[in-house]
Amino acid sequence: MENHTKETPQKELQHGGHQSVLLREAIEELTIQPTDKVVDATIGGAGHFKILLHTLSHEGLLIGIDADQEAIVRAQTVYDEAEESPKAYFVNDNFRNLKRILQDRKIERVDKMLFDLGWSGYQLSRGKGFSFQTDEPLLMTYGDSDVQTAASVLNTATEKVLAHIFYEFGEEQFSRRIAKAVIESRKHERILTTFQLVEIIKKATPSWYHHRKLHPATKTFQALRIYVNDEFGALREGIHAALECIYSKGKIAIITFHSTEDRIVKHLFREAEVKGVGKVITKKPILPSAKELSANPRSRSAKLRIFQRL
Repeated sequence: MENHTKETPQKELQHGGHQSVLLREAIEELTIQPTDKVVDATIGGAGHFKILLHTLSHEGLLIGIDADQEAIVRAQTVYDEAEESPKAYFVNDNFRNLKRILQDRKIERVDKMLFDLGWSGYQLSRGKGFSFQTDEPLLMTYGDSDVQTAASVLNTATEKVLAHIFYEFGEEQFSRRIAKAVIESRKHERILTTFQLVEIIKKATPSWYHHRKLHPATKTFQALRIYVNDEFGALREGIHAALECIYSKGKIAIITFHSTEDRIVKHLFREAEVKGVGKVITKKPILPSAKELSANPRSRSAKLRIFQRL
């Protein structure tokens, strides 16, 4: 199959309000061959999945993974619409289980892996409380069987733990104020909806904090989402598994949107390089172009790092 990666029009990168970030750079840096075995560890809006699909021939293999069942459905739809396709697996699971996922399908190693840690815009319409723009139950879970929810954390954690969550995972400068306000509020009623939490945050923060480009609830919501889904723990486990399951000269590409995520990737890649596992291809992360930043402001915090196994 002819490789169409470079010629893919920008409009193909958009899916129902979701636009993949650093797509061209990630695909080009991975140097995917038509017969490669490739893992898309985070299907999301299926933007990267679609390009990977068109890059591989019928002799290739594509494994798409996502904790969100709806992302799996999106990928299957894209696959069904393709004229010529490689063999594909669609896996509703967390990429932290990558090693088991491959073993279950009798796949020992793969050639290329892509992790896009930005969460899909489709999540906003799931009714799970990811957005502070609509009044929804405070769930913030990716899967449907997760026990811990954002509401359960808010209504049971101590003030100290809440302050830690808001600061550590959201870098929220008013973490202590917000944590204290949450404790006070839940004395009167359980915190169960997004609008309840937004009001608590607004009352706990100074007025000038409400008139910036960034909504005052952004960092707190981000922190809860990361904590509830153990995203940093999953990332560490996923990278360790990826390093084990990649062929010699194979590549791993990871796109991050959070400073802590990027530090985790940077540290684990460097650690693997020191141990002689492979080499870091990107001594400095690849950033979005001025054109992409203009077209998609959401890409402003994105960083792409590449590792190659030796």
